[in-house]
Amino acid sequence: MDKTDNPMDHKLLLLGKIHYWEPFFDPETNMLKLPFHSPGYHTTLTDEEFPLVHPTYPSLLYALALLDSGLPDYTTRAYEVIRKVISLQDQNPAHLTYGIWSWFYEEPLAKMSPPDWNWADFCGKQLVQIEVRHGDRLPMELRELIRQAVFCACDAIMKRDVGPNYTNIALMGALVTLIAGEAYAEPELADYGIRRLEKLHAFTNQLGTFHEFNSPTYTVIAITELSKIYTMSVSGQAKALAEDLLDSAWRMVAEHFHPATKQWSGPHSRSYSTLLTDMAKSFLQIATNNRVVFTFKNEQPYDAEWFGSGICCPHKYDPFFTQSEERLLQQLYSRNEQTGQEKWATTYMTSSFAIGVSSEEIMWNQTRPLLVFFDNGGEAAYLKLRVLHDGYDYCSAVLNSRVKGSRLLLGIRFLTDGGDTHPSLDRINGCIAASDLRIRVELGGCLDNVDAEVSGERAEVRIGDCKVALRILFTAFGAGTEEHDDKQKDNWKWELARNSSSFCFDHILHAVEDSTIDFEKMGKAAFLFSLVIGEAEPEIIVETYDDVVAASFSSKQNVDATSDDPIKLSLALKPAASPSV
Repeated sequence: MDKTDNPMDHKLLLLGKIHYWEPFFDPETNMLKLPFHSPGYHTTLTDEEFPLVHPTYPSLLYALALLDSGLPDYTTRAYEVIRKVISLQDQNPAHLTYGIWSWFYEEPLAKMSPPDWNWADFCGKQLVQIEVRHGDRLPMELRELIRQAVFCACDAIMKRDVGPNYTNIALMGALVTLIAGEAYAEPELADYGIRRLEKLHAFTNQLGTFHEFNSPTYTVIAITELSKIYTMSVSGQAKALAEDLLDSAWRMVAEHFHPATKQWSGPHSRSYSTLLTDMAKSFLQIATNNRVVFTFKNEQPYDAEWFGSGICCPHKYDPFFTQSEERLLQQLYSRNEQTGQEKWATTYMTSSFAIGVSSEEIMWNQTRPLLVFFDNGGEAAYLKLRVLHDGYDYCSAVLNSRVKGSRLLLGIRFLTDGGDTHPSLDRINGCIAASDLRIRVELGGCLDNVDAEVSGERAEVRIGDCKVALRILFTAFGAGTEEHDDKQKDNWKWELARNSSSFCFDHILHAVEDSTIDFEKMGKAAFLFSLVIGEAEPEIIVETYDDVVAASFSSKQNVDATSDDPIKLSLALKPAASPSV
């Protein structure tokens, strides 16, 4: 791995993080007391009932940071935090939750819905790092408590045995078991950790990328955990595997970085924000040792997970972060071995915009299957596609696409067996209660000097000198065998809504208060449109068959320069189950 000549001062940044945490330490519980936050599942707590909570994993991260600071005044506090959090682990082998922790002191494991088995990995890795870095100065009784807790966590990790398709947890589990095995002279644990790392390495090489493809959130986690394995492990085999996976991860990050907007181009398999967060920017700035510099809203943030990890972007990828150039990336990122279904990601960059689109993907609020960044006078504007069920992103809508440069054909179809707000936790079983269902093309970020207008089935946006054109090509949303929407083209229209942070181009599929949409009884439910950026709109041919609608560019514009296949998108009209979701 590359080493920088003038590495960032991680200790100074860590002390800043500890200073930030200081007012959140609760001496009564010996844990951090932080504002409640959750993704909406696993916990039954709400911010109305519990505006402040005592989280387990962040508290252990805080304890490790206190010890890493090297300041004697923090030592006793760190010990008490560790003791407290260990006391919250289920250490009864007879329990299903053996080896894990609850998220919060306020909510025992028995009350979670359901418990999160990932917490064996998240909390376990903090404890094993405490042993490796600071074990020789811990009180013997505390060191024994940590050893026992780590072994319980390892038992839970091995029993669950997460596969390589769950990248970040596969890596964390490998880290905990491998480093615990080395630290405590337990060869079986170390061997398990290496085998798990081998499986992830083989799986990633077979697919050509991480399962959580191009995710700003999870790629940062993967790089951090792999860097820890490379830095901490004494195994040459583990180091070699980690180094190769790190190179793949950094190549993916660098290739998708758009220098003009300083954004991480799409499509994103999982993401929690559309624009890069200050924390993600800080990670890139630190890992490139200021070779890429960002502006932060306040002070530069720091994640204590990075301390001692050795994160460092190889110098060979520097040009991707600084040189604006036309760039085309096409990557297979998912393959269903049973059905043969494949998902491809296409990223097309110019000096002024970056398009990222998936060939097929669900419209979960954590996916970004269509994402475009624009350089708007040195700031980033974005365009993204959403499908909203009563205002929340709807998982049982699926994007299909075909793309050639800055010309895209895009379709939305619907599943009968997918999730509502989550891919698997709230299956719809064929129907949903809904007052509103709509397609939304959202424009946000820097909207200075951005103009937008709609006219029936067409919409147009101008971002500086760049023109963006949307056109509805087909829409149908009918019960039974009705075909009303595709026959009544008056319904083929965009509605423009503006607020302080976005322009929203909406196509309303359903607007009936307190009604039920039964997808299994629906004859047609599909939406097809085009997106063209920075050029004249091409002629598009639309054809409908019994159960399919298809769109293609006219013959003069319909040949892909890299293949003999026409640029054509076919979309199933009738909602159906999907074994891949």
